[in-house]
Amino acid sequence: MTLTATRTRWLQDNGVYVAVVALLLFNAVFTANFLTLGNFRTQLVQAAPVLIVALGMALVIGTEGVDLSVGAVMALAAAIIPLYLGAGPLMAILMALTIGLAAGAFNGFLVAEVGIQPIVATLALLVGGRGLALVIADGQLVQLHDPAFLALGTDDVLGIPISVLAAVLLAITVAGLTNRTTFGRQLVAIGGNRRAATLAGLPVNRVLIGVYAICGVLAAIAGVLATSRLAASDPADMGLLVELSAITAVVVGGTPLTGGKVRVLGTVMGVVLMQLVRATLIKHNLPDSIAQMIQAAIIVAAVYVARERR
Repeated sequence: MTLTATRTRWLQDNGVYVAVVALLLFNAVFTANFLTLGNFRTQLVQAAPVLIVALGMALVIGTEGVDLSVGAVMALAAAIIPLYLGAGPLMAILMALTIGLAAGAFNGFLVAEVGIQPIVATLALLVGGRGLALVIADGQLVQLHDPAFLALGTDDVLGIPISVLAAVLLAITVAGLTNRTTFGRQLVAIGGNRRAATLAGLPVNRVLIGVYAICGVLAAIAGVLATSRLAASDPADMGLLVELSAITAVVVGGTPLTGGKVRVLGTVMGVVLMQLVRATLIKHNLPDSIAQMIQAAIIVAAVYVARERR
């Protein structure tokens, strides 16, 4: 392999890290008050729910699938919380996670047992799930006042916001699940060649249902944390377009849409990159529509790089 090819391959594999460092340096020089503890805290808190969703998305994409319903699952979790908060925050959180588990398992069943394409199966829940969330909430935004529940969105542990700490712990857990367990190896094998995995005797359907169920639970966790931070249940806006942010972060982080690989650290850095892009544009008084166009350009570039890498 020539030196030029080696450098190109290195840039393809590590471009997201280079981009994050470049944006940090740019903001350090040209953005006022960027290098402050308060700013870093704000950026991490805003990125935490997206990262949690992206971790589940990375697992699904690793099986050569996709889950478009994660935003709707966040909305369902948000809609459920006020119904059970009177029984205590723990009960409300458990019910939110249960509905996330059920939604994810339903997606997995459609993909694995019924044989529906992932994009079609999860698109159905993307539409129907948010509609159900609006029915549950009667189309209303509900203010929440339980101090114990709201503490999830406001309190710290050793100076680290709870939502950020949860995102870090979940990232470590997903990395361990992917790299250190039989389930993770089976997941990657199925994404690499589903037919070969079936012929090898792997429990393909069970693994697929498990992967989508995990993705649903992670989306519900993100919904719980986002609802706590907002101090309100708003199914109409909760998780809106988060699926696109999650897919972008996963692809930018180096997990191929063709499956067979899951890059957890790359996904984390992909989320950080997208958050930095948005924050940079906002701090320089550019409209959010510009951020969306840049996000689209980054998706195209990431898919092209992944194609060249393959």
